[in-house]
Amino acid sequence: MDPSFSPFARHFRRFCALLLGLALAPSAVAFAPGFQRQRRVGFTSGDQWEPALAADGYGHVYILYPQYRSVPDCATCPLPSMTLLISNNGGLEWQAPRAIAGSASGQFDPQILVDSGDRKTVYASWLENQKHDVMIAKSVDFGQSWSVAIAVRTTAEADKPVLAVRAADVYVGFNQGHTLQVAASHDGGVSFLRSQIQASVLFRSSLLSGATVDPSGNVYFAWTGYPRIGASAALFVSKSADGGESWSSIALDVSAAPPGCAKKKCEWSFLGAQIVIASDEAGTVYGLWNSGTVSGAPERIYFASSTTAGETWSPKMNISKAAAGVEHAFPAIMAGGAGDVRIAWMDTRRRPLWNTYYRSSTNGGASWSAETKLSSFVPGYSYVRPQGFSFPFGDYFALGIDGLGQTHAVWGEGANYDSPGSIWYTSGR
Repeated sequence: MDPSFSPFARHFRRFCALLLGLALAPSAVAFAPGFQRQRRVGFTSGDQWEPALAADGYGHVYILYPQYRSVPDCATCPLPSMTLLISNNGGLEWQAPRAIAGSASGQFDPQILVDSGDRKTVYASWLENQKHDVMIAKSVDFGQSWSVAIAVRTTAEADKPVLAVRAADVYVGFNQGHTLQVAASHDGGVSFLRSQIQASVLFRSSLLSGATVDPSGNVYFAWTGYPRIGASAALFVSKSADGGESWSSIALDVSAAPPGCAKKKCEWSFLGAQIVIASDEAGTVYGLWNSGTVSGAPERIYFASSTTAGETWSPKMNISKAAAGVEHAFPAIMAGGAGDVRIAWMDTRRRPLWNTYYRSSTNGGASWSAETKLSSFVPGYSYVRPQGFSFPFGDYFALGIDGLGQTHAVWGEGANYDSPGSIWYTSGR
């Protein structure tokens, strides 16, 4: 066999091509400041929103999103249909959109992560079978093939799966009824055991939004609890030090009732409190969330960190430079090496339009970079204007960090909650 066709040789050539491409492309120089202009990714017909993103240590970037309304060249595909995008060269070019796995029913709420241990193995999760099956998928060949299994089959409808992975430990949390459930695997996603973070008597609505596994193997889930619909909320981090068998929770903040958004056709909690979480390779845990102090009023973005495995947390920090009264929502966070934490959110400082903003820290949040606006104008879309976009499209968006230290970001934009929308990608530092 020609050694140039070995998996190692192919991978080495890919990596060298990535380095060369980044060196030669002015808009994607690896260590130049700033970000590329946003680019639409995925199918350009139909309807795309709330994408998930992961970047590995070998030049690959992965985006997973649900395709609504129609799937090009697939009249029998369910709607929505989970759609995968892969770049082999750090986001410069993308393979054609494709499915990870077929389904007889709609596929909802994507999650995709690269194992933080080997920076290579890719995991994905979503819901199907009328949201009764929590799916888990795994790829060991940079997303070209996948093994797919049901992590949990629920008796009641599930919602909002959240994925966390390190080495053989794979966790997928989800909302079921008024409870928060977690399926835990310690054999790389082959088998799962189920536990419960929080009981139904505590909150009328409990919404998971973030998770991480630290280098010591502690797993954390971040979530928001509403004692009743439309009420004030509490933002929690729950931790398990025994592989998901038992859980302890700490409240990081409380928030007044969420802002209304009926004019944008969205649900009561859409612009309400949400918390995401990450951990770096030194074991520091970071939280980022939006919350408010006046019922129905605009909310702010806050940050805190823990160097004690989530037992104690720093005072919350108002992280946005926007003026008072500006609406903030949809936090996103990613961490890398010791002290390397990167955050993003959406706000309306160019009201009534929205934009996506980004900051980073190399010292665990003690100091921060200047704000960078990730969103930019692209002509040809009624909801994308020179000063911003009409409305966030989807319940969340995502950041990733690749092997060269580049940040990758993907988010959705639309006219309102129900409108056709599109997903947009950028990368930079």
